[in-house]
Amino acid sequence: MDFAFSPKVEELRGRLLDFMDSHVYPAEQVHAEQVAAAGSPYAHPPIIEELKAEARSRGLWNLFQPNEKWGAGLTNLEYAPLAEVTGRSPAIAPEALNCSAPDTGNMELLTEFGTPVQQDQWLVPLLAGEIRSCFGMTEPDVASSDATNIRSRIERDGNHYVINGRKWWTTGAMSDRCKLCIVMGVTDADADPYHRQSMILVPLDAPGVTVLRPLSVFGYEEGGGDAEVLFENVRVPATNLLGGEGSGFALAQARLGPGRLHHCMRSIGMAERAFDLMCQRAQSRRAFGKRLAEQGVVGDMIAESRIEIEQARLLVLKAAWLMDTVGNKGARIEISAIKVIAPRVACQVIDRAIQVHGGAGVCQDFPLARMFSVARTLRIADGPDEVHKMSIARRELRRFETDLSS
Repeated sequence: MDFAFSPKVEELRGRLLDFMDSHVYPAEQVHAEQVAAAGSPYAHPPIIEELKAEARSRGLWNLFQPNEKWGAGLTNLEYAPLAEVTGRSPAIAPEALNCSAPDTGNMELLTEFGTPVQQDQWLVPLLAGEIRSCFGMTEPDVASSDATNIRSRIERDGNHYVINGRKWWTTGAMSDRCKLCIVMGVTDADADPYHRQSMILVPLDAPGVTVLRPLSVFGYEEGGGDAEVLFENVRVPATNLLGGEGSGFALAQARLGPGRLHHCMRSIGMAERAFDLMCQRAQSRRAFGKRLAEQGVVGDMIAESRIEIEQARLLVLKAAWLMDTVGNKGARIEISAIKVIAPRVACQVIDRAIQVHGGAGVCQDFPLARMFSVARTLRIADGPDEVHKMSIARRELRRFETDLSS
């Protein structure tokens, strides 16, 4: 395994770091002020479009997209360090580069499984950053960590499908720019649990689609928001089916592999920024006659944080390398492992940074409180820790089954 950055990645990373310093970090306060002035946390402030234009002019656009026809053509291992950099400003940087969830996963699905017509209608404007999208999988009435529980129905009716169901944590649906929802639901209740479901493309303005309410995350409401969405006899053409009937579970797994990697690398980026803020604070503040950095307990926080970040990053890079060499299925256990460890480390490092900042750490003057809400949510999103640890344990225990039978 060689995790050294290629010349291509080094060059892109240099451009990205410069973009972050010159445009993204200075835009954070402007972004907050423009959202406040708009009177809605889901407003699309003008600064985002300015950042998008600047990113495109610098060649920092659709970096997540492995298909060279549609994007940068990077491998998972090549994109990983770039995703980490964007995680240092999670509310702004990913969207500025057109690399934010859930659009990235939806674009990957449309790239791999969409028909030419579907790609022209939805993928092209998504790649251009002209619209946003959402993904309707999780449901309020079932334990959606087990995707086989999903109850929403997608039923064939002549040349159409009719969708009925209720989804929540549909990220992005509160935005006026969100035009598409990829909905997962049951098409054949009599099939085996892994072939009952399908995915279908639903315009968010289709009759019968109702965005019921926003859902806050630790009290924060921002960006495209998270929403509860009701689908009542929503009728769309049969040509809107994504992939074949019964392929929904397989498509979900294909979508979530790279998405989990992106989340994990952005988590490392959040941890790195929190680490920097913690060190700066420790060097600049004095208590009990000496700098915080000279207090043994603070030094311990800093050392533990550096160790944990490095461990987590190496595991994420290994998972990315495996995804490139043996495929997402072959890297399934490693993807589960990073999905547990990266958000956990981010939570721990951000929490220590908050502690070193004292009261300042939990107020709006620093990004730490908002970053903590993002990192803590990632211990649930895309599969809770417990589900991923269960998969890891099953794989490990399987190696010892022959010992018990002998």
